Amino acid sequence: MKYRKIQFPKDESAHDCIIEWWYWNGNLKDKKGNKYAFMDCLFKADIKKVKIPFLKSPFDVGYFSHSLLSDVRRKKFYQEVNPLSIVSTDSFTKPLLFINYTVPSLKGYTNYVMECVDKGRGSTGTTYHIKTSDIDLTMVSTKRPLLEGGKGFIDLNSDKTYYYSLTNLATTGRIKIEGKWIDVTGKSWMDHQWADVPYKKNKWSWFSIQLNNNTEIVCFEYGYGKNKQRLASISHPDGRMSHYTDITITPLDDKWRSSKTGAEYPLRWEVKIPQKKISLTVSAKGGIKDHEVNFGTINYWEGPLDVKGTAGGRKVNGDGFMELVGYATDYTKIRFLKDKTKQSLNQCAGYSKKVFGRYV
Repeated sequence: MKYRKIQFPKDESAHDCIIEWWYWNGNLKDKKGNKYAFMDCLFKADIKKVKIPFLKSPFDVGYFSHSLLSDVRRKKFYQEVNPLSIVSTDSFTKPLLFINYTVPSLKGYTNYVMECVDKGRGSTGTTYHIKTSDIDLTMVSTKRPLLEGGKGFIDLNSDKTYYYSLTNLATTGRIKIEGKWIDVTGKSWMDHQWADVPYKKNKWSWFSIQLNNNTEIVCFEYGYGKNKQRLASISHPDGRMSHYTDITITPLDDKWRSSKTGAEYPLRWEVKIPQKKISLTVSAKGGIKDHEVNFGTINYWEGPLDVKGTAGGRKVNGDGFMELVGYATDYTKIRFLKDKTKQSLNQCAGYSKKVFGRYV
């Protein structure tokens, strides 16, 4: 994959590559001040080249989607993992980002949407809309896109990827928790990546951070052992962007072990960027520990963060999101198949009860 300059809005749409995703997260509040969080991600993959275990599709290009909702006050977490998403024929055909898709379901049809509805003026004011069965949010970008590494094209142990973020999205809309729609406001984040890289089991610890001084940071540690790479990209209050590899990302004392996969995830970290005198502690928001997402034999921890520390010698706080991928697990293909069979039997039993009024 050779570098070429990212162009907006053209590059917000799909590319001819092995893997690509559109990812959104956010921290939200209702009118009473109760806190919630969400993540929504659509993946596009070249089925013949991507080599993700168990990922099958009748098409050359396949789509799958993951989303989650967190009710922070009640310490509850809901996930929706769809191994097959069906994208409409008119998706990616408009001048602005437009993806209309659905997932196979016995419950009926719900259209899922990721779209840019207004380009705005200049580099800010662009309006986006995302919709799933449980999320319906409108987001307005208050800053220009952050190009990771400076160009939006980075090399991670020879895995080259395009990568940009929308770091400060003013958000309004509603979410559905246990069947009840709730009006919310807050701040969201968007990542878009695409690469010619087939799936391989790797490890990364990734953080998006939104500080109360209008500074946003994306930082991560990628790889194992001596091959670890680190990068921090910062969007400053005045619109400047800066990028650093001299950073430390250190797990602290709070860890959680999944009873399902056996994976152990650090839930409290220290992030330091010496050149900017930034020292932050990030931790799982509200003490919610069980935030593991399960996609076949792939598992990862994804959830909202509380952030506090110092930047330039001044105290700061904020919100964020964390993604921990590739942590050691004992969840085998055999266990996955057993769980899948049990789940299918339960779904069939539930459907039979609904249709016939009894189990058959």
